Parts: sequence; C-alpha cells; structure tokens
Amino acid sequence: KAAYKSWLATSVGEEPPAEDASDEAESTGSKPARCWFQCTVAGGRKRRPLDAVQLVQGCEALGAGEILLNSIDKDGKNSGYDLALVNAVRSAVHIPVIASSGAGAPEHFVEVFQNTKAEAALAAGIFHRSEVQISDVKKAIAAADLPVRV
Repeated sequence: KAAYKSWLATSVGEEPPAEDASDEAESTGSKPARCWFQCTVAGGRKRRPLDAVQLVQGCEALGAGEILLNSIDKDGKNSGYDLALVNAVRSAVHIPVIASSGAGAPEHFVEVFQNTKAEAALAAGIFHRSEVQISDVKKAIAAADLPVRV
C-alpha cells in the first residue's frame, strides 16, 4: 500500500483518498477533496485502491487490444458520458478506448466524440427501452460532421 501511494503521488501529484474518505463524505454530505478515478468491483459497491489510469496502463502492458471503459458514476443516469474519465484514460494508453455509461440522448454521442479522443461509444439501456433510436444517434453524429456508418 505504501508503494502504491508513493507511485500515485509521483505520477498524479496526490495520494488517493483515505479508505474511509467516501464513507466520511457520505455521513457529512460532502465529497472528498481529492479527485482520482477509483476502480470498483461488484457494480461499484466495493472499492479497490487502484486508479483507473493505472489499471488501463497495466491492461495495455499485458496485451489488451482495447479498453471498454465504464463509469459507475454515470451508469444509468442518462446524463452523458464521463468526459474527464474518458480523456484521462485515452491519454494514458495507445490502444482504442470505447466510452460506456451515461448516454441518454443522441447529443451525448456527439459530445463524447467532439470532446474526447474515444474511438467508439456504446449504450444499451436507452436502446433496449426504446428511449432513443439508433438511427437518431447516427443522424446526430452525421449532422455534427463526425464519421459514422449509416
């Protein structure tokens, strides 16, 4: 754990929040002062002392061909992709990144492609529930002069 904190301090400039930081933040109604992209498991219910950037760099080093990036904070919210997370991960690896979680409207796809270097974006629930039509997403992307297969 000490080696991890040392690595993080030199590579990102800050230590990760204390293990109980989010529990403390929940009880006080405030958010921890530090910002890093903590990895979680079990649908976001269990935290791991690992930054998403560190994880994707490790995956790339082990031979991953692409990263399917899910933001548990945006999952199911229909408020748009986590652009900061996508940008942090995309700038840290040399393999394609697929943005996932948060799409709720065709404009969210345009936003992720205009504001990040993600090679692809996915959504599921909005299509399964027929809230958005795939053809509408493709039209919005084409209208923004972005490449799309129609």
